[in-house]
Amino acid sequence: MCGILGIVGHEAVGARLYDGLTLLQHRGQDAAGIATCDDGRLILRKGAGLVRDVFRPSDMQRLSGSLGIAHVRYPTAGSSGDAEAQPFYVNSPYGIVMGHNGNLTNSDALQQELFESDFRHINTRSDSEVLLNVFAHELQALQPSSALSAADLFDTVRAVHRRCKGAYAVIGMVVGRGVFAFRDPLGIRPAVIGVRQTDSGTEYAVASESVALRGLGFSLLRDIAPGEAVWIDCNGEIVSEQCTETSSLAPCIFEYVYLARPDSIIDGVSVYKARLRMGEALAQKILRERPDHDIDVVIPIPDTSRTSALEVALGLGVKYREGFIKNRYIGRTFIMPGQAMRKKSVRQKLSAVDLEFKGKNVLLVDDSIVRGTTSGQIVEMAREAGARNVYMASAAPPVRFPNVYGIDMPAPNELIAHGRDVGEIESMIGADWLVYQDLKDLESAVRFSKRPIEHFESGCFTGEYITGDVDADYLAKLEVQRADSKRREISEDGLLVL
Repeated sequence: MCGILGIVGHEAVGARLYDGLTLLQHRGQDAAGIATCDDGRLILRKGAGLVRDVFRPSDMQRLSGSLGIAHVRYPTAGSSGDAEAQPFYVNSPYGIVMGHNGNLTNSDALQQELFESDFRHINTRSDSEVLLNVFAHELQALQPSSALSAADLFDTVRAVHRRCKGAYAVIGMVVGRGVFAFRDPLGIRPAVIGVRQTDSGTEYAVASESVALRGLGFSLLRDIAPGEAVWIDCNGEIVSEQCTETSSLAPCIFEYVYLARPDSIIDGVSVYKARLRMGEALAQKILRERPDHDIDVVIPIPDTSRTSALEVALGLGVKYREGFIKNRYIGRTFIMPGQAMRKKSVRQKLSAVDLEFKGKNVLLVDDSIVRGTTSGQIVEMAREAGARNVYMASAAPPVRFPNVYGIDMPAPNELIAHGRDVGEIESMIGADWLVYQDLKDLESAVRFSKRPIEHFESGCFTGEYITGDVDADYLAKLEVQRADSKRREISEDGLLVL
Protein backbone atom coordinates (compact mmCIF):
# COMPACT_ATOMS: atom_id res chain seq x y z
CA MET A 1 0.00 0.00 0.00
CA CYS A 2 1.36 3.36 -1.09
CA GLY A 3 0.01 6.75 -2.08
CA ILE A 4 0.58 8.41 -5.46
CA LEU A 5 -0.04 12.00 -6.53
CA GLY A 6 0.68 14.11 -9.61
CA ILE A 7 -0.19 17.67 -10.62
CA VAL A 8 0.07 19.59 -13.89
CA GLY A 9 -0.60 23.24 -13.09
CA HIS A 10 0.19 26.80 -14.09
CA GLU A 11 2.25 27.76 -11.06
CA ALA A 12 4.66 26.05 -8.67
CA VAL A 13 3.26 22.71 -7.50
CA GLY A 14 5.85 21.66 -4.90
CA ALA A 15 3.96 22.98 -1.87
CA ARG A 16 0.69 21.49 -3.11
CA LEU A 17 2.31 18.11 -3.64
CA TYR A 18 3.54 18.29 -0.04
CA ASP A 19 0.04 19.11 1.19
CA GLY A 20 -1.42 16.30 -0.91
CA LEU A 21 1.02 13.79 0.53
CA THR A 22 -0.02 14.71 4.06
CA LEU A 23 -3.58 13.81 3.03
CA LEU A 24 -2.30 10.44 1.80
CA GLN A 25 -0.01 9.81 4.77
CA HIS A 26 -2.28 6.99 5.97
CA ARG A 27 -1.21 4.99 2.89
CA GLY A 28 2.46 4.90 3.90
CA GLN A 29 4.66 6.05 6.76
CA ASP A 30 8.00 4.56 5.72
CA ALA A 31 9.18 7.08 3.12
CA ALA A 32 8.09 10.03 1.02
CA GLY A 33 9.28 11.74 -2.13
CA ILE A 34 8.50 14.64 -4.48
CA ALA A 35 9.81 15.25 -7.99
CA THR A 36 9.12 18.44 -9.95
CA CYS A 37 10.16 19.74 -13.33
CA ASP A 38 11.19 23.35 -13.92
CA ASP A 39 12.24 24.49 -17.39
CA GLY A 40 13.38 20.99 -18.38
CA ARG A 41 15.26 20.43 -15.11
CA LEU A 42 14.32 17.63 -12.68
CA ILE A 43 14.29 18.42 -8.97
CA LEU A 44 13.92 15.37 -6.70
CA ARG A 45 13.81 15.09 -2.94
CA LYS A 46 12.97 11.87 -1.09
CA GLY A 47 13.85 10.06 2.10
CA ALA A 48 12.71 7.80 4.92
CA GLY A 49 10.09 8.96 7.38
CA LEU A 50 6.83 10.85 7.52
CA VAL A 51 6.13 13.65 5.04
CA ARG A 52 6.72 16.31 7.68
CA ASP A 53 10.12 14.79 8.53
CA VAL A 54 11.43 14.31 4.99
CA PHE A 55 10.87 17.84 3.67
CA ARG A 56 12.36 21.05 5.03
CA PRO A 57 11.42 24.63 4.04
CA SER A 58 14.54 24.81 1.91
CA ASP A 59 13.43 21.68 0.02
CA MET A 60 10.10 23.26 -0.81
CA GLN A 61 11.86 26.32 -2.21
CA ARG A 62 13.98 24.09 -4.43
CA LEU A 63 11.00 22.03 -5.66
CA SER A 64 9.99 24.59 -8.27
CA GLY A 65 8.09 24.03 -11.49
CA SER A 66 4.48 23.68 -12.56
CA LEU A 67 4.37 19.91 -12.91
CA GLY A 68 5.41 17.17 -10.55
CA ILE A 69 4.63 13.86 -8.89
CA ALA A 70 4.83 12.59 -5.32
CA HIS A 71 4.72 9.33 -3.38
CA VAL A 72 4.35 7.96 0.15
CA ARG A 73 5.48 4.40 0.80
CA TYR A 74 5.27 1.60 3.24
CA PRO A 75 7.33 -1.50 2.53
CA THR A 76 5.95 -4.76 1.16
CA ALA A 77 8.49 -5.63 -1.53
CA GLY A 78 12.11 -4.69 -0.94
CA SER A 79 13.34 -3.19 2.30
CA SER A 80 12.50 -0.07 4.26
CA GLY A 81 14.41 3.18 4.34
CA ASP A 82 16.02 5.70 2.00
CA ALA A 83 17.07 3.17 -0.64
CA GLU A 84 13.47 2.27 -1.44
CA ALA A 85 11.97 5.76 -1.27
CA GLN A 86 10.10 6.79 -4.39
CA PRO A 87 9.82 8.24 -7.00
CA PHE A 88 12.55 6.37 -8.90
CA TYR A 89 14.39 7.97 -11.84
CA VAL A 90 16.04 6.80 -15.07
CA ASN A 91 17.72 9.24 -17.44
CA SER A 92 16.99 7.39 -20.68
CA PRO A 93 14.90 7.95 -22.68
CA TYR A 94 14.11 11.61 -22.01
CA GLY A 95 14.38 11.29 -18.24
CA ILE A 96 11.53 9.50 -16.51
CA VAL A 97 10.51 9.55 -12.85
CA MET A 98 7.85 7.19 -11.49
CA GLY A 99 5.97 6.20 -8.35
CA HIS A 100 3.94 3.01 -7.97
CA ASN A 101 1.26 1.63 -5.66
CA GLY A 102 0.79 -2.15 -5.73
CA ASN A 103 2.93 -5.22 -6.20
CA LEU A 104 4.17 -7.03 -9.30
CA THR A 105 3.71 -10.77 -8.93
CA ASN A 106 6.31 -11.49 -11.66
CA SER A 107 8.91 -9.00 -10.44
CA ASP A 108 11.73 -11.56 -10.18
CA ALA A 109 11.21 -12.82 -13.73
CA LEU A 110 11.06 -9.26 -15.03
CA GLN A 111 14.27 -8.33 -13.25
CA GLN A 112 16.03 -11.25 -14.91
CA GLU A 113 14.66 -10.22 -18.31
CA LEU A 114 15.81 -6.65 -17.78
CA PHE A 115 19.32 -7.81 -16.97
CA GLU A 116 19.72 -10.50 -19.63
CA SER A 117 17.74 -9.10 -22.55
CA ASP A 118 17.10 -5.41 -21.99
CA PHE A 119 20.55 -4.67 -20.50
CA ARG A 120 19.18 -2.62 -17.67
CA HIS A 121 20.50 -2.70 -14.12
CA ILE A 122 18.18 -2.73 -11.10
CA ASN A 123 19.80 -1.19 -8.05
CA THR A 124 17.23 -2.06 -5.36
CA ARG A 125 14.88 -4.90 -4.45
CA SER A 126 11.86 -2.75 -5.22
CA ASP A 127 9.39 -3.94 -7.85
CA SER A 128 8.66 -0.25 -8.52
CA GLU A 129 12.16 0.18 -9.94
CA VAL A 130 11.54 -2.91 -12.06
CA LEU A 131 8.31 -1.41 -13.37
CA LEU A 132 10.03 1.87 -14.19
CA ASN A 133 12.75 0.12 -16.17
CA VAL A 134 10.24 -2.01 -18.09
CA PHE A 135 8.41 1.20 -19.00
CA ALA A 136 11.62 2.99 -20.01
CA HIS A 137 12.84 0.05 -22.12
CA GLU A 138 9.54 -0.28 -23.96
CA LEU A 139 9.39 3.45 -24.65
CA GLN A 140 12.94 3.47 -25.95
CA ALA A 141 12.22 0.47 -28.16
CA LEU A 142 9.60 2.56 -30.01
CA GLN A 143 12.37 4.96 -31.07
CA PRO A 144 10.15 7.97 -30.47
CA SER A 145 11.02 11.43 -31.74
CA SER A 146 12.19 14.24 -29.47
CA ALA A 147 8.58 15.44 -29.40
CA LEU A 148 7.07 12.61 -27.39
CA SER A 149 3.49 11.92 -28.51
CA ALA A 150 0.56 10.58 -26.55
CA ALA A 151 0.43 7.66 -28.99
CA ASP A 152 4.00 6.72 -28.01
CA LEU A 153 3.05 6.83 -24.36
CA PHE A 154 -0.03 4.66 -24.87
CA ASP A 155 1.90 2.08 -26.93
CA THR A 156 4.42 1.90 -24.10
CA VAL A 157 1.70 1.25 -21.53
CA ARG A 158 0.29 -1.50 -23.78
CA ALA A 159 3.69 -3.18 -23.69
CA VAL A 160 3.87 -2.77 -19.90
CA HIS A 161 0.47 -4.46 -19.54
CA ARG A 162 1.71 -7.37 -21.64
CA ARG A 163 4.81 -7.88 -19.54
CA CYS A 164 3.77 -6.97 -15.99
CA LYS A 165 1.50 -9.06 -13.78
CA GLY A 166 -0.11 -8.11 -10.51
CA ALA A 167 -1.44 -4.83 -9.16
CA TYR A 168 -0.18 -1.39 -10.12
CA ALA A 169 -1.46 2.15 -10.06
CA VAL A 170 1.29 4.35 -11.49
CA ILE A 171 2.10 8.03 -11.59
CA GLY A 172 5.03 9.19 -13.70
CA MET A 173 6.61 12.22 -15.30
CA VAL A 174 8.60 12.59 -18.49
CA VAL A 175 10.95 15.47 -17.77
CA GLY A 176 9.99 18.61 -19.63
CA ARG A 177 7.06 16.97 -21.38
CA GLY A 178 4.25 15.96 -19.03
CA VAL A 179 2.73 13.64 -16.46
CA PHE A 180 1.23 10.22 -17.11
CA ALA A 181 -0.75 7.72 -15.06
CA PHE A 182 -2.10 4.25 -15.64
CA ARG A 183 -3.80 1.42 -13.80
CA ASP A 184 -3.51 -2.37 -14.12
CA PRO A 185 -6.12 -4.18 -16.27
CA LEU A 186 -8.08 -5.26 -13.18
CA GLY A 187 -7.98 -1.94 -11.37
CA ILE A 188 -6.84 -3.61 -8.16
CA ARG A 189 -5.28 -0.41 -6.79
CA PRO A 190 -7.15 2.92 -6.98
CA ALA A 191 -6.37 6.05 -9.01
CA VAL A 192 -8.57 9.07 -9.63
CA ILE A 193 -8.36 12.22 -11.78
CA GLY A 194 -9.24 15.71 -10.59
CA VAL A 195 -9.70 19.05 -12.36
CA ARG A 196 -9.41 22.64 -11.17
CA GLN A 197 -10.25 25.86 -12.97
CA THR A 198 -7.95 28.83 -12.32
CA ASP A 199 -7.52 32.30 -13.78
CA SER A 200 -4.49 30.95 -15.66
CA GLY A 201 -6.31 27.94 -17.09
CA THR A 202 -7.29 24.37 -16.28
CA GLU A 203 -5.17 22.25 -13.95
CA TYR A 204 -5.27 18.46 -13.53
CA ALA A 205 -4.25 16.10 -10.74
CA VAL A 206 -4.05 12.32 -10.29
CA ALA A 207 -4.13 10.69 -6.85
CA SER A 208 -4.71 7.40 -5.09
CA GLU A 209 -7.78 8.78 -3.32
CA SER A 210 -10.25 11.57 -3.94
CA VAL A 211 -9.58 13.02 -0.47
CA ALA A 212 -6.22 14.34 -1.72
CA LEU A 213 -7.87 16.02 -4.71
CA ARG A 214 -10.54 17.70 -2.62
CA GLY A 215 -8.00 18.94 -0.09
CA LEU A 216 -6.04 20.62 -2.89
CA GLY A 217 -9.08 22.32 -4.39
CA PHE A 218 -9.62 19.88 -7.28
CA SER A 219 -12.99 18.42 -8.19
CA LEU A 220 -13.20 14.68 -8.72
CA LEU A 221 -13.47 14.12 -12.46
CA ARG A 222 -13.51 10.31 -12.54
CA ASP A 223 -11.58 7.15 -11.73
CA ILE A 224 -8.88 5.97 -14.10
CA ALA A 225 -10.38 2.86 -15.66
CA PRO A 226 -8.68 -0.54 -15.41
CA GLY A 227 -6.09 -0.78 -18.17
CA GLU A 228 -6.41 2.92 -19.03
CA ALA A 229 -3.56 5.40 -19.41
CA VAL A 230 -3.77 9.18 -19.06
CA TRP A 231 -1.32 11.71 -20.50
CA ILE A 232 -1.28 15.38 -19.42
CA ASP A 233 1.29 17.47 -21.26
CA CYS A 234 3.04 20.58 -20.00
CA ASN A 235 0.37 22.79 -21.56
CA GLY A 236 -2.35 21.08 -19.57
CA GLU A 237 -3.82 19.15 -22.49
CA ILE A 238 -5.21 15.81 -21.31
CA VAL A 239 -5.81 12.67 -23.39
CA SER A 240 -6.51 9.10 -22.35
CA GLU A 241 -6.81 5.70 -23.98
CA GLN A 242 -7.68 2.14 -23.05
CA CYS A 243 -4.40 0.25 -23.41
CA THR A 244 -5.44 -3.37 -23.00
CA GLU A 245 -7.83 -5.55 -24.98
CA THR A 246 -9.28 -7.18 -21.87
CA SER A 247 -10.04 -5.32 -18.67
CA SER A 248 -12.40 -5.84 -15.78
CA LEU A 249 -12.84 -3.85 -12.59
CA ALA A 250 -11.86 -5.95 -9.56
CA PRO A 251 -10.67 -3.55 -6.83
CA CYS A 252 -9.05 -4.76 -3.64
CA ILE A 253 -11.89 -4.95 -1.13
CA PHE A 254 -9.50 -4.22 1.74
CA GLU A 255 -9.27 -0.62 0.47
CA TYR A 256 -12.84 -0.16 1.69
CA VAL A 257 -12.35 -2.13 4.91
CA TYR A 258 -9.22 -0.42 6.19
CA LEU A 259 -6.80 1.25 3.81
CA ALA A 260 -8.68 4.20 2.37
CA ARG A 261 -9.87 7.23 4.29
CA PRO A 262 -13.63 7.22 4.92
CA ASP A 263 -14.04 10.56 3.12
CA SER A 264 -12.72 9.11 -0.15
CA ILE A 265 -14.74 7.87 -3.10
CA ILE A 266 -13.16 4.92 -4.91
CA ASP A 267 -14.56 3.47 -8.13
CA GLY A 268 -17.78 5.36 -7.57
CA VAL A 269 -18.29 4.02 -4.04
CA SER A 270 -18.20 6.16 -0.91
CA VAL A 271 -15.86 4.47 1.56
CA TYR A 272 -17.81 6.01 4.43
CA LYS A 273 -21.16 4.66 3.26
CA ALA A 274 -19.63 1.25 2.53
CA ARG A 275 -18.43 1.07 6.12
CA LEU A 276 -21.86 2.08 7.38
CA ARG A 277 -23.35 -0.82 5.45
CA MET A 278 -20.65 -3.14 6.83
CA GLY A 279 -21.82 -2.22 10.31
CA GLU A 280 -25.46 -2.83 9.42
CA ALA A 281 -24.65 -6.30 8.08
CA LEU A 282 -22.43 -7.11 11.07
CA ALA A 283 -25.22 -6.21 13.50
CA GLN A 284 -27.57 -8.61 11.71
CA LYS A 285 -24.92 -11.35 11.89
CA ILE A 286 -24.55 -10.81 15.66
CA LEU A 287 -28.33 -10.95 16.13
CA ARG A 288 -28.47 -14.23 14.21
CA GLU A 289 -25.65 -15.84 16.19
CA ARG A 290 -26.32 -14.19 19.58
CA PRO A 291 -30.06 -13.36 19.70
CA ASP A 292 -30.00 -13.30 23.50
CA HIS A 293 -26.87 -11.17 23.80
CA ASP A 294 -26.26 -9.17 26.96
CA ILE A 295 -24.17 -6.39 25.40
CA ASP A 296 -24.30 -3.14 27.37
CA VAL A 297 -22.14 -0.98 25.14
CA VAL A 298 -20.42 -1.02 21.72
CA ILE A 299 -16.92 0.44 21.67
CA PRO A 300 -14.87 0.92 18.47
CA ILE A 301 -11.16 0.30 18.20
CA PRO A 302 -10.06 3.62 16.71
CA ASP A 303 -9.94 4.90 14.13
CA THR A 304 -11.06 2.93 11.08
CA SER A 305 -13.81 0.93 12.79
CA ARG A 306 -15.78 3.89 14.16
CA THR A 307 -18.15 4.13 11.19
CA SER A 308 -19.06 0.45 11.25
CA ALA A 309 -19.26 0.33 15.06
CA LEU A 310 -21.84 3.13 15.15
CA GLU A 311 -24.14 1.14 12.86
CA VAL A 312 -23.56 -2.02 14.91
CA ALA A 313 -24.74 -0.19 18.02
CA LEU A 314 -27.81 1.17 16.24
CA GLY A 315 -28.63 -2.26 14.82
CA LEU A 316 -28.34 -3.92 18.22
CA GLY A 317 -30.19 -1.16 20.05
CA VAL A 318 -27.40 -0.57 22.58
CA LYS A 319 -25.22 2.39 23.52
CA TYR A 320 -22.22 3.50 21.47
CA ARG A 321 -19.31 4.89 23.44
CA GLU A 322 -15.72 5.96 22.81
CA GLY A 323 -13.81 3.76 25.23
CA PHE A 324 -10.29 4.16 23.88
CA ILE A 325 -8.34 7.37 23.47
CA LYS A 326 -5.80 7.33 20.67
CA ASN A 327 -2.37 8.92 20.83
CA ARG A 328 -2.24 10.81 17.52
CA TYR A 329 1.54 10.68 17.44
CA ILE A 330 1.76 6.91 17.04
CA GLY A 331 1.43 5.48 13.53
CA ARG A 332 -0.89 2.75 12.27
CA THR A 333 0.29 -0.45 13.92
CA PHE A 334 -0.91 -2.61 11.03
CA ILE A 335 1.70 -1.12 8.69
CA MET A 336 4.60 -1.03 11.15
CA PRO A 337 7.47 -3.38 10.23
CA GLY A 338 8.25 -6.02 12.81
CA GLN A 339 6.08 -7.76 15.38
CA ALA A 340 8.06 -6.38 18.32
CA MET A 341 7.44 -2.80 17.20
CA ARG A 342 3.73 -3.49 16.69
CA LYS A 343 3.35 -5.01 20.17
CA LYS A 344 5.19 -2.14 21.81
CA SER A 345 3.15 0.51 20.00
CA VAL A 346 -0.35 -0.78 20.84
CA ARG A 347 -0.31 0.37 24.48
CA GLN A 348 1.48 3.57 23.50
CA LYS A 349 -1.20 4.18 20.90
CA LEU A 350 -4.35 3.50 22.95
CA SER A 351 -5.48 4.06 26.52
CA ALA A 352 -8.81 2.96 28.02
CA VAL A 353 -11.47 5.20 29.56
CA ASP A 354 -12.18 3.07 32.64
CA LEU A 355 -15.69 4.47 33.23
CA GLU A 356 -16.91 3.04 29.92
CA PHE A 357 -15.76 -0.48 30.82
CA LYS A 358 -16.22 -0.91 34.56
CA GLY A 359 -18.83 -3.58 35.29
CA LYS A 360 -20.14 -3.72 31.71
CA ASN A 361 -20.47 -6.34 29.00
CA VAL A 362 -18.54 -4.69 26.18
CA LEU A 363 -18.61 -5.41 22.44
CA LEU A 364 -15.38 -4.24 20.79
CA VAL A 365 -15.66 -3.62 17.05
CA ASP A 366 -12.62 -3.61 14.78
CA ASP A 367 -12.35 -3.21 11.01
CA SER A 368 -10.40 -6.48 10.70
CA ILE A 369 -8.19 -8.88 12.63
CA VAL A 370 -4.92 -9.68 10.85
CA ARG A 371 -2.14 -10.85 13.14
CA GLY A 372 -4.23 -10.56 16.30
CA THR A 373 -1.52 -8.45 17.96
CA THR A 374 -3.73 -5.44 18.52
CA SER A 375 -6.88 -7.44 19.29
CA GLY A 376 -5.36 -9.52 22.08
CA GLN A 377 -3.83 -6.55 23.84
CA ILE A 378 -7.00 -4.47 23.53
CA VAL A 379 -9.15 -7.26 24.99
CA GLU A 380 -6.68 -7.41 27.88
CA MET A 381 -6.86 -3.63 28.30
CA ALA A 382 -10.67 -3.80 28.42
CA ARG A 383 -10.54 -6.39 31.21
CA GLU A 384 -7.98 -4.34 33.13
CA ALA A 385 -10.38 -1.37 32.85
CA GLY A 386 -13.03 -3.42 34.63
CA ALA A 387 -15.17 -4.97 31.87
CA ARG A 388 -17.29 -7.90 33.07
CA ASN A 389 -17.29 -9.63 29.68
CA VAL A 390 -15.44 -8.68 26.51
CA TYR A 391 -16.91 -9.64 23.15
CA MET A 392 -15.40 -8.83 19.78
CA ALA A 393 -16.72 -8.34 16.25
CA SER A 394 -14.80 -7.83 12.99
CA ALA A 395 -16.27 -5.86 10.07
CA ALA A 396 -14.22 -8.09 7.75
CA PRO A 397 -14.10 -11.89 7.38
CA PRO A 398 -11.18 -13.91 8.81
CA VAL A 399 -7.89 -12.98 7.12
CA ARG A 400 -6.50 -16.43 6.37
CA PHE A 401 -4.09 -15.80 3.48
CA PRO A 402 -1.44 -13.24 2.51
CA ASN A 403 -2.28 -10.30 0.33
CA VAL A 404 0.03 -10.39 -2.69
CA TYR A 405 -0.98 -7.11 -4.33
CA GLY A 406 0.72 -4.52 -2.18
CA ILE A 407 -0.59 -4.91 1.37
CA ASP A 408 1.72 -6.22 4.06
CA MET A 409 -0.32 -9.21 5.15
CA PRO A 410 2.55 -11.50 6.02
CA ALA A 411 3.40 -15.18 6.05
CA PRO A 412 0.34 -17.39 6.69
CA ASN A 413 1.66 -18.61 10.03
CA GLU A 414 1.65 -15.00 11.26
CA LEU A 415 -2.06 -14.59 10.42
CA ILE A 416 -4.12 -15.48 13.46
CA ALA A 417 -7.00 -16.94 11.40
CA HIS A 418 -4.84 -19.13 9.16
CA GLY A 419 -5.76 -22.76 9.83
CA ARG A 420 -7.87 -21.89 12.89
CA ASP A 421 -11.60 -21.80 13.56
CA VAL A 422 -13.40 -18.98 15.35
CA GLY A 423 -13.31 -20.76 18.73
CA GLU A 424 -9.52 -21.07 18.59
CA ILE A 425 -9.16 -17.39 17.67
CA GLU A 426 -11.45 -16.40 20.55
CA SER A 427 -9.14 -18.21 22.96
CA MET A 428 -6.00 -16.68 21.46
CA ILE A 429 -7.20 -13.09 21.74
CA GLY A 430 -8.94 -13.71 25.08
CA ALA A 431 -12.47 -12.71 24.01
CA ASP A 432 -15.58 -14.29 25.52
CA TRP A 433 -16.97 -14.63 22.01
CA LEU A 434 -16.09 -13.42 18.53
CA VAL A 435 -18.13 -12.72 15.39
CA TYR A 436 -16.71 -12.18 11.90
CA GLN A 437 -18.45 -10.54 8.95
CA ASP A 438 -19.47 -12.89 6.14
CA LEU A 439 -17.68 -12.28 2.83
CA LYS A 440 -20.92 -12.08 0.86
CA ASP A 441 -22.19 -9.39 3.25
CA LEU A 442 -18.93 -7.46 2.95
CA GLU A 443 -19.10 -7.57 -0.84
CA SER A 444 -22.74 -6.47 -0.79
CA ALA A 445 -21.85 -3.54 1.47
CA VAL A 446 -19.25 -2.29 -1.00
CA ARG A 447 -21.09 -3.27 -4.16
CA PHE A 448 -24.11 -1.11 -3.29
CA SER A 449 -23.98 1.52 -6.04
CA LYS A 450 -25.71 2.82 -9.14
CA ARG A 451 -22.87 1.14 -11.03
CA PRO A 452 -22.24 -1.95 -8.91
CA ILE A 453 -18.80 -3.54 -8.91
CA GLU A 454 -19.08 -7.10 -10.19
CA HIS A 455 -15.83 -8.57 -8.86
CA PHE A 456 -13.44 -7.90 -6.00
CA GLU A 457 -9.90 -8.94 -5.21
CA SER A 458 -10.49 -10.74 -1.90
CA GLY A 459 -7.69 -13.32 -1.92
CA CYS A 460 -6.70 -12.60 1.68
CA PHE A 461 -10.07 -14.05 2.74
CA THR A 462 -10.46 -16.86 0.19
CA GLY A 463 -6.96 -17.79 -0.99
CA GLU A 464 -8.15 -17.30 -4.58
CA TYR A 465 -6.15 -14.56 -6.29
CA ILE A 466 -7.71 -12.49 -9.04
CA THR A 467 -4.72 -12.41 -11.43
CA GLY A 468 -4.60 -16.20 -11.64
CA ASP A 469 -0.80 -16.40 -11.55
CA VAL A 470 -0.25 -16.90 -7.80
CA ASP A 471 0.71 -20.47 -6.96
CA ALA A 472 2.12 -22.33 -3.97
CA ASP A 473 5.71 -21.63 -4.99
CA TYR A 474 5.07 -17.91 -5.17
CA LEU A 475 3.40 -17.89 -1.76
CA ALA A 476 6.27 -19.88 -0.25
CA LYS A 477 8.76 -17.35 -1.60
CA LEU A 478 6.64 -14.48 -0.35
CA GLU A 479 6.55 -16.08 3.10
CA VAL A 480 10.34 -15.96 3.29
CA GLN A 481 10.46 -12.35 2.11
CA ARG A 482 7.69 -10.98 4.33
CA ALA A 483 7.99 -12.97 7.53
CA ASP A 484 8.89 -10.72 10.46
CA SER A 485 11.74 -13.04 11.34
CA LYS A 486 13.26 -12.52 7.90
CA ARG A 487 12.75 -8.79 7.46
CA ARG A 488 15.67 -6.63 6.56
CA GLU A 489 16.32 -3.73 8.85
CA ILE A 490 17.90 -0.37 8.04
CA SER A 491 20.46 0.94 10.48
CA GLU A 492 20.68 4.58 11.47
CA ASP A 493 23.53 5.23 9.04
CA GLY A 494 21.45 3.93 6.13
CA LEU A 495 23.29 0.65 5.59
CA LEU A 496 21.40 -2.58 5.21
CA VAL A 497 21.87 -4.93 8.14
CA LEU A 498 20.99 -8.54 7.33
